[in-house]
Amino acid sequence: MAQDLSPTELFKRATASTLRAIAERDDLTIGFGPEPPGLAGTKVKLPNPARDLPPEEAAQLRGAADSMALRLRYHDNAVHSKRAPGGAMARAVFEALEQARVEALGSRRMVGVGANLTALLEEQYRRQGFERVTERTEGTLAEAVRLLAREALTHEPPPPAARKVVEMWRPWLEGKIARDITELDRSILDQDTYARAARRLIQDLDIDLGELDDSSSDDNQSQGDEAEGENQSDSGESAAAGAQPSMDGSPADSAEADAEEDGEAEADGEMMPGSSDDDPGRPGRPGQQPRGRADENAVYRAFSTQADEVIEADQLCDSDELGRLRHLLDQQLSHLQSVIARLANRLQRRLLAKQTRAWEFDLEEGILDAARLSRIVTNPILPLSYKQEQETSFRDTVVTLLIDNSGSMRGRPITVAAMSADILARTLERCAVKVEILGFTTRAWKGGQARERWIAAGKPPNPGRLNDLRHIVYKSADAPWRRARRNLGLMLREGILKENIDGEALMWAHNRLLGRPEERRILMVISDGAPVDDSTLSVNPGNYLEKHLREVIREIEKIGAVELSAIGIGHDVTRYYRRAVTIVDAEQLGGVMLERLADLFEDEVGGTGHRVRSRRRVAA
Repeated sequence: MAQDLSPTELFKRATASTLRAIAERDDLTIGFGPEPPGLAGTKVKLPNPARDLPPEEAAQLRGAADSMALRLRYHDNAVHSKRAPGGAMARAVFEALEQARVEALGSRRMVGVGANLTALLEEQYRRQGFERVTERTEGTLAEAVRLLAREALTHEPPPPAARKVVEMWRPWLEGKIARDITELDRSILDQDTYARAARRLIQDLDIDLGELDDSSSDDNQSQGDEAEGENQSDSGESAAAGAQPSMDGSPADSAEADAEEDGEAEADGEMMPGSSDDDPGRPGRPGQQPRGRADENAVYRAFSTQADEVIEADQLCDSDELGRLRHLLDQQLSHLQSVIARLANRLQRRLLAKQTRAWEFDLEEGILDAARLSRIVTNPILPLSYKQEQETSFRDTVVTLLIDNSGSMRGRPITVAAMSADILARTLERCAVKVEILGFTTRAWKGGQARERWIAAGKPPNPGRLNDLRHIVYKSADAPWRRARRNLGLMLREGILKENIDGEALMWAHNRLLGRPEERRILMVISDGAPVDDSTLSVNPGNYLEKHLREVIREIEKIGAVELSAIGIGHDVTRYYRRAVTIVDAEQLGGVMLERLADLFEDEVGGTGHRVRSRRRVAA
């Protein structure tokens, strides 16, 4: 009977029923738990409502349910995948615009849904610290575009927590994409037309559509000359300004001339990829012959390594900011604490079960078995009984987590990666397993000092890597977690996440492990895509970085001194790594990391005695 249910249970039932009604789907499985909201196929997860649910939190929970319901109702995955760009920044803007579309369709037709979505956005932006942002950075661009599109589609102002960010971006964005946003409004009911308009908007922002642009352009050609004419007319001014040639793969000379002008990007600057008309180059595409390519199988090298750096995390920002970022990470961690902590406890129990010692009894020498002295007292003719402790076969172990710090990890993926690394470090430390946490990125977008030296040298062909590496040590293996915990907050800092050159990062982490004294060394890589560096790929073979990554992985697996494993977030890493798993949702990362480590430790067989009478743990 409904009257016998608690208010919380009634709220859950009402929310689930409303979600199914809005989505127009009866096949949905809706669950409530401590996890953040998530959607996977027909399974929907929502956070547990509090027993005394304040009205604002009720609206936020309803907003999460409404957002997923609208996605299920108005979003076509096939159309979305077909039109989605390949570049990291372009993909982030494209995803943001599609979310604005589905939510606007619901807000237009249902006033209550609009209010719930506003409450949800307000909480999300407040939690991400948008109120404290003081300058335009690439980390807030996608959300600024989303909110401007939402404003045009629903006539609703941005949530209070994000108004400051929107107003900082508005003058720059409206001068470039005002016409595109009007086109989005006209095509909101047709996802395919809307997606094409979104791609034109991204191009008008001078953001590279990425390597998947070829397939999309082929598809656009199949639409006929009329569609092509529409595309050219809509992009008009940007093409006249010289942005179009670098987008459609025409001769690279004009792009080079533009690159010559801009050439010098600051090593630690916050420049966005494609943020100016003089972009130095685009990633190589399959079937495209890059300028100056002499040998497709050219040996990998770096043009200059003088500006590469390996740096401790606490040297990249001051102590006050590091404390603020750690506080922000702790706020995020509170939502996943119970889930990941439960999985961490399970891993700890499994590890401690391996770290056992056993005793052999009734031996002729060893330690006198006091428990059997009573037999000697009652029957003096019996010999003394000795026991001996068996050593455990659990070897000293060190685990390195190598985390992709590229721009495509921005937002929820890097936050969950930082939280999972934090939990994992604490768990393994309790089990006497040392943990090292490393990150890899580059010092600048579009090449740094290495590219400047290449230009000064006359741009010789096939120069190799043209960006400066930044390898970050968040926690060394010998540092206790309590000393390194603040460093993990750095992953949330705007401007840290740039390009990713995976092969050299993997070599760096592998070489660090080889210098460790532990008997067993495990390297776990967390990434969300193939290696990408625009400045390098624009003047080298299109598979230059990916080919090097495969060679490094092959060499590491051949040597066999380090056990290599990988987790891909929304990206199939099984084509690179022999031992790998791919997850679709970043929220799965913590659980998958712990399960992968548990599986690795299953290979270790704990020592057992002939007659095991008692066991004790050696680590607590």
